[in-house]
Amino acid sequence: MNLLDDNAHRPWPIPSKKWIMRQPWRNLLFSHWPIPAETLRPHIPPHLEIDTFNGYAWLGVILFVMEGIYPRGLSSVSLTPKFSEINVRTYVQCDGKPGIFFMSLDVEDWASYIIAKKWFRLPYYSAQISFEKKGQTFHCQSIRKGKTNTPIRFNVKYTPLPEVFFPKKGTLDHWLTERYCLYSTDNGVNIYCGEIHHRPWPLQTVEAEICRNTLFTRFNFDLTEVKPIFHFSKGVDTLIWNIKKTGF
Repeated sequence: MNLLDDNAHRPWPIPSKKWIMRQPWRNLLFSHWPIPAETLRPHIPPHLEIDTFNGYAWLGVILFVMEGIYPRGLSSVSLTPKFSEINVRTYVQCDGKPGIFFMSLDVEDWASYIIAKKWFRLPYYSAQISFEKKGQTFHCQSIRKGKTNTPIRFNVKYTPLPEVFFPKKGTLDHWLTERYCLYSTDNGVNIYCGEIHHRPWPLQTVEAEICRNTLFTRFNFDLTEVKPIFHFSKGVDTLIWNIKKTGF
């Protein structure tokens, strides 16, 4: 089935057939921590409502490999080579429409850092990221040079377990992963919305160990005593639409 036609799982209709790029996302690790909404609130634009599940906001670190960025009309030509990305995100609503709000995105690829940062108004940072698979275990290490002399680091290893499942609506697994738009801002006041589409996430349970994580340091979040929950996915192909300014 054509990717656009496979849309019965979406919470709202496909916005149009005028998507602008396709991105294959592979070997994803989802790591999530519950966090009080009031702790998160100072870091989220006031026009966005913090989305919660079981009374908590959720902070995610998502690691994956971008296998290419394919503009519409050039299905076999990627703008970039394969590269890794690590993003810090949370979940919000705007006029009742749930989506993702990115707090940081670390990439090594210069095109994503320079072009996407300006195009999508997203907080991209340049980082050195190593990603490799040894046997059944993935190893990733990221180093971003901060404004101080202390680099920002993320170091994790993870081994997916074999069984694949599709999360049911109403579960935390589904709530954390099935999101079909993103919100961004250029000044904390203007809010932009970007639509995305993919098939439902095929998830796996995963054994993961985060060896080092200072991605939250700049936000002054202390989650060292909070145990994250993990999910793995082999990945999906994703269609991306251009961002549009909301009514704010």
